[in-house]
Amino acid sequence: MGTRHDDDPALYFSTHVFVCGNRRPEGHQRGCCASKGSEKIRDYMKARVKELGIEGVRVNQAGCLDRCELGPCAVLYPEGVWYKLDSFEAVDEVLEKHIQAGGRVKELMLP
Repeated sequence: MGTRHDDDPALYFSTHVFVCGNRRPEGHQRGCCASKGSEKIRDYMKARVKELGIEGVRVNQAGCLDRCELGPCAVLYPEGVWYKLDSFEAVDEVLEKHIQAGGRVKELMLP
């Protein structure tokens, strides 16, 4: 894993959230995050960040993050922490406890 160096430019976003939006054919053995509602989760998270006035956070859709069976999933950088975001309540908890308070939501974290 890369590490930041003192002479690196400042982070453009304090937190960059990638929400998997991968869609596989129906019935695929690994499933996919899109079929589990990841697009609605991403849209909700983007709206909540704006509503709450959280600055320096960017929420993006990602292609396959290769954790299909555990999804819908998201990864937050620069920490590289992975979460299962399967409800709007899960999104709110991650926004409050991880992004705003700097903690973690252990019960939602992916191994």
